[in-house]
Amino acid sequence: MTNDKSRDAIVVPVDPQVQPRYAGWTTYARLPRLEDVSHADVAVVGVPFDSAVTYRPGARFGPNAIRQASRLVRGYNPELDIAPFQVCQFADAGDIACNPFDIAQAVDQVTAELTALLSEGTRAVVLGGDHSVALPSLRAAHAVHGPVALVHFDAHLDTWDSYYGADLTHGSPFRRAFEEGLLQETNMHVGVRGSIYDKQDLVEDAKFGFSVITCRDITKLGSDGVIERIRERVGDAPVYVSVDIDVLDPAHAPGTGTPEAGGMSSRELLEVVRGLDQVNLIGADVVEVSPAYDHAEITAVAAANVTWELLSVFGRKAR
Repeated sequence: MTNDKSRDAIVVPVDPQVQPRYAGWTTYARLPRLEDVSHADVAVVGVPFDSAVTYRPGARFGPNAIRQASRLVRGYNPELDIAPFQVCQFADAGDIACNPFDIAQAVDQVTAELTALLSEGTRAVVLGGDHSVALPSLRAAHAVHGPVALVHFDAHLDTWDSYYGADLTHGSPFRRAFEEGLLQETNMHVGVRGSIYDKQDLVEDAKFGFSVITCRDITKLGSDGVIERIRERVGDAPVYVSVDIDVLDPAHAPGTGTPEAGGMSSRELLEVVRGLDQVNLIGADVVEVSPAYDHAEITAVAAANVTWELLSVFGRKAR
């Protein structure tokens, strides 16, 4: 991704010192809408779909909750020394409308719209929605970049096979992605913890090319050690980052569908995501924010800031 100086001048978000942050369009960080710019280097895209959940519903309201919480985002990232919105063109592409009653059709609809967007040279950060939306996002990324290395932040593996005969659920996107040839064999789970169905789940997961960093490992390694492990694992491959907000401890993200005790802190997650500025990031998603279970926007604020760090990494790549 490069910043083409010959294109139109960059359209930046509304200045919060001119218009209060609680006013104006509720786009992510009050970015311009996609239709208001000639081209977007990076677009934030909402997928308000949660019909593939196995426990708490409500993530269909996640994109709007994240956008609302993002009103607090300012324009300069001191940790990465970047003002991303001044470096390349960011925009909010709004939400993809998809069938709430037919999972397979919804996945196809999201795949088609994201593929069309990415084929124009735009990178996307998808706001879910449940974790099933990662599958169409990976399909779109594969159409442009070929097989990708997946860095997956989650309490759960999400490589299970099926639930009640359904092959497309929020617990199975990465098994389906592997079966479809969308992934390389240098993938990584980060933040996994808690009970699973059977020890065989770990054996099968390894066959899909995943290495695992558990929350216990994070305690030992620290954020820098986790970043180093990720960089070593993915190398120069095109990298897709998928962030299930339940990777955070419920103290930091109560508003999610399948909370698990003993997770990462929001500080740890932000540090690790920030450290991905040295990998070849080509796409990302932030999913499973269920605002009905949130308190004082804790979960939405965390997700908005994870998204901000991902956008900042894209900005670093363009600089």
